Formats: sequence, structure tokens, C-alpha cells
Amino acid sequence: MAFHNVSFNPRKFHKSQIKFHLYLIPISLFMMLPILFILNNAFKPFTELFAYPPKFFVRKPTLENFRMLFNFSVESGIPMTRFLFNSIVVALLVVFLSVLFSLMTAFAISKFSFKGKEKIFKINTMALMFVPIAVAIPRFLIIVKLGIFNTLWAHVLPLLAMPIGLFLVKQFIDQVPNELIEAARVDGASNWYIFFKVIVPLVKPAIVTVAFLAFQSSWGNIQSSTNFVDLETLKTLPFYLNTLVDGSGNIVASAGMNAAAQLLMFLPNFVLFILLQSRIMESMTHSGIK
Repeated sequence: MAFHNVSFNPRKFHKSQIKFHLYLIPISLFMMLPILFILNNAFKPFTELFAYPPKFFVRKPTLENFRMLFNFSVESGIPMTRFLFNSIVVALLVVFLSVLFSLMTAFAISKFSFKGKEKIFKINTMALMFVPIAVAIPRFLIIVKLGIFNTLWAHVLPLLAMPIGLFLVKQFIDQVPNELIEAARVDGASNWYIFFKVIVPLVKPAIVTVAFLAFQSSWGNIQSSTNFVDLETLKTLPFYLNTLVDGSGNIVASAGMNAAAQLLMFLPNFVLFILLQSRIMESMTHSGIK
């Protein structure tokens, strides 16, 4: 049989792809429904939010929900920009430090020989089974002992240990040939030079994925503001937005503000994923270097 006329992965559209489009397009449209719902809900006036039967798409879009959201933050005594600033600072610190620590630890476990490294990696793998609520009390005790209670570091420290980040980066670094590292050492390269000039460029997809996961865990985190911080000026945006329903005292107004708040919390993750999706998909489909 001759297969030279069959195009399995054409660079341009080919009629053989029609069957895939007929299958994937409806699934894609179905998966977009939650995104469209969040987007439409944020711009619905309260009459549409409580309409029966409920309508999926907004009929008379309005910015009133966002206006009430910002006005309510001003009336509470602390502007929402303060909570937003705290969230941005915490997210940047968590992303940078999580990626750095995951890379350095994975490099050491993958390419260095020392006693107990297998046990360390097994402990990290076992840590994947624990949900954050299961370690809330140990985290609280550690934060109090370290003296960082009621500081921004109370938001950052609990999120720096990312078992999934270490696991993912190590799988990539394992694929880096040992001969490449040995050749760099023969040329006089230090471990730091090898780390930054050899390892980091070769595991960029894993770095992007870990950074996105770190941002996601930080941006939506309310546990730190609930358990580790008492000062209102140090709390983050997710905690503030989650208190709208109880704090407003008006179930109708709070429903609109809550819809706007959900959109504000969703958009950064969505935009970031769209920008980084090629790298993230690459890290999920490949376990190392081609």
C-alpha cells in the first residue's frame, strides 16, 4: 500500500480534517459555556439576575455591578486597590520563589548524588495526596513560630512548597543528558553557571507551567487571609471578594457585586493561560527534551 498521498498532519487546512472539526467544534463550544456564563452574569442588572426563568445571555448589559463593587469597598474604609495591591505583591513573590525553589531542588535531586535524595523525592510525591486544609494547623503553628503572623510573608510562605512543581521540573531535568553537564564542567563551568545557562533554557516549558500553577494557587487563595492574617490592610483581594455577600447586608445588591467579583477573579487566570497555553501544553504532552 502507498501512504505518500495521505496527510496525517497537514500544515494547512485539508479536507481530511473536516471529521475532526465536526467533532471538536461542538465540544469546544460546550466547554466555553461556563466562561460565557461568568462574562454575561457580571453585566446583568439585578432584574435579570433574579429573573425566572433565568436567562443565559444578558439582555441589557450594565456596569452597575462594578460600580457598586468599587463603591462598597470605599464605604468599608479600605479601598479595593489596597487588597489588589496585596494580591499582586503576593502573587509575584510566590511565582518567583516557587519557580526558583522548584528548579534548584529538582536540579539537585536529578543531577547530584547525595544520601537520602530518593527519600526526599518520595516524600514530595506523597505530599501530592494532601489537600491544603489537611495541613492548615501545622502551617499555622509554623507561621506563628517563625514570627511572620500578620505579615505579607504569611501569604507567601505556605504556597512556596509546590510538590507538583518539583515533580514536573524534575521529570524534565531527568531528560537532560548527563554528558552535557559533564562537558560543561570539563570546560570549567560552575554549578551555578550550569544551572542558569544549561538547565534553565532547556526546561522553559516546565518553568512556565510551574509559574502558572503558582500564580493560580496564589491568586485564588483565601486561606492565608482567613487563618494567618488579622489586619484588614494585609488581606488579599480573593478574601475581600468572598466576604461581599455577608458584608453588604443586601442579597440583591450583593448578587450583582458577587457576579462582578467572580469575573475579576477569573480574568487574570484566563488571560494568563491564553498567553502561555503553548508552553503549558508542551510541558503536559512531553516529559522531557525531544
